[in-house]
Amino acid sequence: MTAAALALPRTQRPALAAALALAAVLFGAAAMIGARNAALFVLALGIGVTLYHASFGFTGAWRRVFVAGDISGVSAQIVMLAAASLLFAPVLAHGGAFGREIAGAVAPVSVSMAFGAFLFGIGMQLGGGCASGTLYTAGGASLRMMLVLAFFCLGTFLGSLDLHRWQQLPGIGPVSLGTALGWEVALPLQLALLGAIYLALRRAGGRNVVPLWPRAGVGRRELVHGPWPLLLGAGLLALFNWLTLLIAGHAWSITWGFSLWTAKIAAALGWEPLSSPFWRGGFQQAALARPVLADTVSVMNFGILVGAFAAAALAGRIAPRLDYTPRQLLAAVIGGLAMGYGARLAYGCNIGAFFSGVASASLHGWVWILAAIPGNAIGIRLRPFFGLSR
Repeated sequence: MTAAALALPRTQRPALAAALALAAVLFGAAAMIGARNAALFVLALGIGVTLYHASFGFTGAWRRVFVAGDISGVSAQIVMLAAASLLFAPVLAHGGAFGREIAGAVAPVSVSMAFGAFLFGIGMQLGGGCASGTLYTAGGASLRMMLVLAFFCLGTFLGSLDLHRWQQLPGIGPVSLGTALGWEVALPLQLALLGAIYLALRRAGGRNVVPLWPRAGVGRRELVHGPWPLLLGAGLLALFNWLTLLIAGHAWSITWGFSLWTAKIAAALGWEPLSSPFWRGGFQQAALARPVLADTVSVMNFGILVGAFAAAALAGRIAPRLDYTPRQLLAAVIGGLAMGYGARLAYGCNIGAFFSGVASASLHGWVWILAAIPGNAIGIRLRPFFGLSR
């Protein structure tokens, strides 16, 4: 980034300097753990900037479909899913890259998983953001979304304590369409389904109110300060998820990090992890024993927060509000808890389950969105009760 770009009058320089300093400290800490974690942190900085500058959220995009018939955000998500599917398929079909094994986001399909996605859908409309939306808006200094994030983390932890009970409900286990049908069938099937969804939305009267790419293009000023066109955000997020798959060995995920953070705090306060079937697992025990930046999901979450903070400073939009009503704050608490608890039951959120799941040709990614849509519809109807706009 040039000095001229930083000198543009809209940039909040003290906040930007703080963001860059924090990024340098966290990068150094991640690099001490390993090159992979350092690379993932840098990658996540890019994700945070992209999410903020493109205002790339799922909650508002889905709400606008229900309320105004505006499918702009959903159209961009369809492009993102198609691009990610094309990028993921060769890697997952091969089973690895650079001499090591790589796994897609494939999780069980069950009654509890569908209920978790349904609950998440309600929560995201009350909270005002999905998992990625909560991270980038909290990173952009939204005090309400910081409250959502805190209770989101608590909800994932509470869900982990109850997960063994929910897993007793009927299910069919994990289903990879790539494995079940063969990638030469699964990939064209997914692309055709995404295309059919777009055509169905248009046939139902949906329209792209916001241009997916502006006629004037994207100049240097827009690249620095935003806003970015939706298609640029969609393409970059698909690319970043693919790079996460290659570097981390797994697709982009968010909510496991929230569970881990809260579990570490609970353990420091005297909670015994061995009392929980979920936390007795070998992976979970190892994560609890290591520094938080050793966890690949956590280091990316921190990178997204810092990247969004830097983007907000560049855009000159760091101006925290304090005029929230008690009902709006209550909605933040309920929404955060619902998203956290639901994400743990559903094996992920709009990123780990839906975006990464569909990109991995996992059946649970498709079931997730089918269950989350009615949850969103209910959440939208509940918003006015909490003083939130439709």
